[in-house]
Amino acid sequence: MMLLLKFRSFPIILLLMYFQINTILAQPVNRSFVSVNKGESLDSIVKKAANVVPSPRQVMWQELELTCFYHFGINTFYDCEWGNKEQKAEFFNPTAFDANQWAMAAKTAGAGMMLCLAKHHDGFCLWPTKYTDFSVKSSPWKGGKGDLIDELSKAAHAQGLKFGIYLSPWDIHSPLYGTDEYNEVFMNQLRELLTGYGRIDEVWFDGACGEGPNGKRQVYDWEGFYKVIRELQPQAVIAVMGPDVRWVGTESGYGRTTEWSVVPASSAVLEDIALSSQQNPGNGAFMPVGNLMDEDLGSREKLVKADGMMWYPSEVDVSIRPGWFYHEREDSLVKSAEKLVDIYYSSVGRNSLLLLNLPADRRGLIHENDIRSLRGMKEILDATFSRNLLEGGICENGGEIVNLLTDFNTTTYWSPENSSSTGEFTINLSHKQYFDRVLLQENFREGQRVEQFVVEAEINGEWITVTQGTTIGYKRLLRFEPVSAQHIRFRVLKSRDCPQIGSFGLFKAPEW
Repeated sequence: MMLLLKFRSFPIILLLMYFQINTILAQPVNRSFVSVNKGESLDSIVKKAANVVPSPRQVMWQELELTCFYHFGINTFYDCEWGNKEQKAEFFNPTAFDANQWAMAAKTAGAGMMLCLAKHHDGFCLWPTKYTDFSVKSSPWKGGKGDLIDELSKAAHAQGLKFGIYLSPWDIHSPLYGTDEYNEVFMNQLRELLTGYGRIDEVWFDGACGEGPNGKRQVYDWEGFYKVIRELQPQAVIAVMGPDVRWVGTESGYGRTTEWSVVPASSAVLEDIALSSQQNPGNGAFMPVGNLMDEDLGSREKLVKADGMMWYPSEVDVSIRPGWFYHEREDSLVKSAEKLVDIYYSSVGRNSLLLLNLPADRRGLIHENDIRSLRGMKEILDATFSRNLLEGGICENGGEIVNLLTDFNTTTYWSPENSSSTGEFTINLSHKQYFDRVLLQENFREGQRVEQFVVEAEINGEWITVTQGTTIGYKRLLRFEPVSAQHIRFRVLKSRDCPQIGSFGLFKAPEW
């Protein structure tokens, strides 16, 4: 009887093993990181780097292009940038606060996300947390019954915007800061924010770590923080002290002219971040990859010395004013629309996301001067990129190429024949066009590959270089003196693998 039972069970066991094996095989391969073998050739390493790709959450984040950052809190009412342990909750009272006005400011700018401060280094919480009385519940605002995060998240989602939070790990006010218990409190506050306000698409950390009221510094439990986020809001990117997004290295608004989203990583980082944190829920301790202020982060020279590579894109943060919090004395120092456009070209146009800070004033509103600059920036950009002058042209390399390059879809692309790493195409416009801007995008979902390119125009029978560059990535925008031409040529001179050009456009900026 026992033998018969075993015999009958054997096919079932094989069947279970079959399904287990096929389930494992069917799981998507994590391509957001790759290891380098000892003694591996440079050509092999470079090709590996070309096929490292972003995770779905990183794709979502990159395509936002512009996120509005909101610094607002107790510092606003003390007219300072950095808090201190003597601040009192009773000073917080934004009598005209309007979350919808903040959301409309983001829409005016053309942003895709509102990233709102929930707690800065001063420790004052903009939601009624259970874990401290130093919050809105102890303020006169709305009789202590208010919740800014609730109102802001609802306003963002009502306008079709994504919503993120900035929760500072440093806390000048908490008597627990500098103890193991503080990390538990911080994680509990994360849980409140990640479970009580709908979908959260970004959690933003900085690395500030000063002294608390007891004179102690905190050893942050980054591993625990990431685990909470991955468990409760797995679609959210973790930036910039986190595994999904890195800081560009300055707060000027200007990124590198050569910006690689694939950067070297040590074996420890690859194991702890890319494997555990970047794609899957689980543990994972974060360590910055080298000096983020270096001009060169991802060149071949950097890659050849690495244990591996990971997709780790750049975020460029800047405030619309000199300060991060509102100060009345800076009302005349708001960046102009033209300056914001220049920053856009130098951040989004250099393969980065722009995080633009809008500090609300003591009324609880984004100031009129800030709104004016945002509106002007959007008008200039809309007027510039409203019409791709390539539309209607004919490509000598194939009839469908122009459509592929101008369909606003980077997953439809041009590649050189025979999977070559170099190549070119020529587009003949229906008539001469006057232009001074070029837009380029790679199919970045399949990696970042182009290392050198040139755009040329035929003028008086000769091919003249209009503009040229190194990296493209998600988006590259180039400005130059106006050119009038009918025949345009694009050439990839160097690439890490067969390039996939998802978008190409010629544009004319308006005269202002």
